[in-house]
Amino acid sequence: MIAIDNKLVSDELVEEQFVCDLVKCKGGCCVDGDAGAPLEESEKARIDEVFEAVKPYLPERHLAEIEKQGRYVYDEEFGWVTPAIDGGICVYAITDSKGIVKCGIEQAYNDGMVQWKKPISCHLFPVRIKQSKDGELEYVNYEPRETLCKPACKLGQKLKVPVYQFLKEALIRKYGQEFYDTLDAVAQDYFEVNKGR
Repeated sequence: MIAIDNKLVSDELVEEQFVCDLVKCKGGCCVDGDAGAPLEESEKARIDEVFEAVKPYLPERHLAEIEKQGRYVYDEEFGWVTPAIDGGICVYAITDSKGIVKCGIEQAYNDGMVQWKKPISCHLFPVRIKQSKDGELEYVNYEPRETLCKPACKLGQKLKVPVYQFLKEALIRKYGQEFYDTLDAVAQDYFEVNKGR
């Protein structure tokens, strides 16, 4: 466990390798799960802010589901989450011509239509953040899906990209540059110690 301020980071972020392989997994993390994407409290307002610009990207069925459920819903286990259709695909997901599921919010962002990329929990996947019961600590854990993420683990090993490097942009977005630089320094020490093993 790597302690940075009040964050306890799993060693696996440094030790394991991961690079999303969308051609193989088809963006399954937007489809497969117990609920929609977890949202931070402030992200509900962000969804409201970008919704009209994102709307044209979304399929009719997804818009109908948002009309029925709302733009975000409360889940007893996960708190505020994006709505999902029949416990499956996220309402903000879109499917491209190759059958790869992507985020409609992110597509709007890439097209310069909105200034917010997507929920941070999606950007950080396969890393999950959990709060301690007293709210004092944050646990930053590596939790890839066993079958779904197998291709990403293989590609990461092939390219030799540690999890934390693959998630550099998302980790900086969540915790800032100083946090990332500290984690990187710890990782470099780890690589130095384990060189040649």
